[in-house]
Amino acid sequence: MIFLYFALNFYLSMSSKIKIGISIGDVNGIGLEVILKALANQSILDYCTPIVYGHTKVASYHRKALGLGDFSFNVINQAAEANPKKANMINCWEEDVKIELGVANETGGKYALLSLEKATEDLVNGNIDALVTAPINKHNIQSDTFKFPGHTEYLQERSGASDVLMFLVSEDIRVGVVTGHIPISEVAQSITKEKIVKKLVMINESLKKDFWIEKPKIAVLGLNPHAGDNGLLGTEEQTVIMPAIQEAFDSGVICFGPYPADGFFGKGSYKQFDAVLAMYHDQGLIPFKTIAFGNGVNYTAGMKFVRTSPDHGTGYDIAGKNIADPSSFIEAIFAATHIVNHRREQESLLSNQLRSGGKIIETAADVKDDAN
Repeated sequence: MIFLYFALNFYLSMSSKIKIGISIGDVNGIGLEVILKALANQSILDYCTPIVYGHTKVASYHRKALGLGDFSFNVINQAAEANPKKANMINCWEEDVKIELGVANETGGKYALLSLEKATEDLVNGNIDALVTAPINKHNIQSDTFKFPGHTEYLQERSGASDVLMFLVSEDIRVGVVTGHIPISEVAQSITKEKIVKKLVMINESLKKDFWIEKPKIAVLGLNPHAGDNGLLGTEEQTVIMPAIQEAFDSGVICFGPYPADGFFGKGSYKQFDAVLAMYHDQGLIPFKTIAFGNGVNYTAGMKFVRTSPDHGTGYDIAGKNIADPSSFIEAIFAATHIVNHRREQESLLSNQLRSGGKIIETAADVKDDAN
């Protein structure tokens, strides 16, 4: 649990304990395993009040499979009843569920969606402060009410956000993507100057607001091999990406590029930047997971709500074998707590500024420096 662990101690002294909603994901995958392993660590309760949206019988099945005999949930009917000293559970359905660990079927999708819908409802209504989502199967969750490529697009619609950013974050590297869950054959035509500028602005704002980096420095990757090699291997760098970088830079975003992706990561150049903007999903996520797998967090930036998730999938191949690593899920909980507390402190600083006529004794940057 290395991601921002000590910074949380600082912020918790400034704000009330937050409520973290947790959706369970596919009941046949490793979602509940990593949730139970994470919440069995009592130190989690020092930082937040977890509320799991699922059912005690399903959780009990997984608990027995893991041998966590001394762990139990505090069952509640609504988030307002949550006990801050316990891991809480809201039952989202009444019927018994047949668990088939490692099997991708309609059951897994049905109950993943019921959990997600209830958790999102509480998030939208302000009953919880943030949402951490366990992995879903993007195929079996499809229904009349869920016709999205994944969590990100679903939550974007529910939040009313015009655009969001898939932002992979860890202690060592942060990567955003211009295009997310679309076929590779559609990537080039989907990349526009306007879209790149918007994503750069979103990264810049998130780094300032959510991570308290005063003057973020952002690297932008090219689309083609060798970043187009001066037009020999493609012209998108010259006609789309470079003009976007210049426009964003002129508007106050400190950004540079385009860099060839292979050499950029191979030489460790990402260490010189606060974040990297990749053009498409695998261009950014492959190096991110190579560098930070197990400690990385998927954060949906651009919403008024905070949502994080672990950097892995349903793990059908290891479901029920008691070998799933909860590290990324724990990091997702801490990241959500960290971001909520950052936003609360920003609001407090703004409120103090308004009350004092614009004079603030201690700035957000000062607090950030102390926390580091």
